[in-house]
Amino acid sequence: MSKVTVLIANRLIRLTGNLFKMLSYPFHWVFPKLRFTIPAYSPAKLKMRANASIPRTIWQTNFTDQASLPVYLNYLFNRLMSLNCDYRYVSTEARGEFLKEHASPEVYDAYSRLTNGAAQADLWRLVVLNTYGGVYMDIDATLVWPLDKLLGDSQELYIRIKNNTEITNYFIATAPNNPDLQATIEQVVYNVNHYEPSMGVYHSTGPTVLNNILSAKAVIHTQDRKYVCIQGTFTNEHFQYIDKPRGKWTHINPEDLVKK
Repeated sequence: MSKVTVLIANRLIRLTGNLFKMLSYPFHWVFPKLRFTIPAYSPAKLKMRANASIPRTIWQTNFTDQASLPVYLNYLFNRLMSLNCDYRYVSTEARGEFLKEHASPEVYDAYSRLTNGAAQADLWRLVVLNTYGGVYMDIDATLVWPLDKLLGDSQELYIRIKNNTEITNYFIATAPNNPDLQATIEQVVYNVNHYEPSMGVYHSTGPTVLNNILSAKAVIHTQDRKYVCIQGTFTNEHFQYIDKPRGKWTHINPEDLVKK
C-alpha cells in the first residue's frame, strides 16, 4: 500500500468524522437520552485470513456499552474496516472476572487496587492480548485502512505518536504469548505496588510503561499512527463521557488512583 494513499484516506476519514461529530450536537440536543448499544460480540462478516499470526479479533472496553451517536458511528466505521475480524466488547464487570480467572493472583490484586477505569483497562488489555492475542483499540480510536491489510502476516504491530518518537497503547496488535507484553504486565504490577502520585495513570499503567519496555528492543514492528489508527475522529470527551461528566482519567486525583 502507498503511504500517500493511506494518508489521503486518513484525511478523508477525519473530515467525515468531524462532520458527523458536529451534526451530533444538535442530534443529542433533540434526543438527549437516546443511546446506541455496542454489542458484546459481533462475528466476522467475511472469511478470516487462514493461519494469521495475529488473531483477527478486536477487543474494546468502556465504562458502558450504551453509546452516544458519535461513539456508535465510530464503532460502525471500525467494523466496516474490519469485516473479516471478530469483535468483542468487554464490560467493566467482565474485565474483573476475566482477570480473576486468567491472571495470576498478583496481577489480579494489582488490578483490584486500581480505582480508575482507564487504569484498569490499561492492565486488562495487556492480559487479554497476551492470553488470546488480537487487536486492542480504545473506544475513540479509528482505523484509517482495512485492518487485515495493516496486520498482514506480522507477529505484532504497535503505533507511534509525538512525531514518531513514542509508542502508545491505544492500539496494540499482537499474537498471544508476547514476552514484551508479559514484561509490561509485570512492570505495571510493580508500579501499582510501589505507586507514587507523581506517576499518575499515564506513567504507572499507561503508555509510558509499554514504551519503556519496547524501547529496549532492537527490532520491533511499529508504524506512525497516521498510517494505522487515529483518535478523536468521530467522537470527543464530551460524547464519550456524555453520561459520566469529567469521567476521563485526566480528571482524577493521582493520589486516589491506587488503594492503600
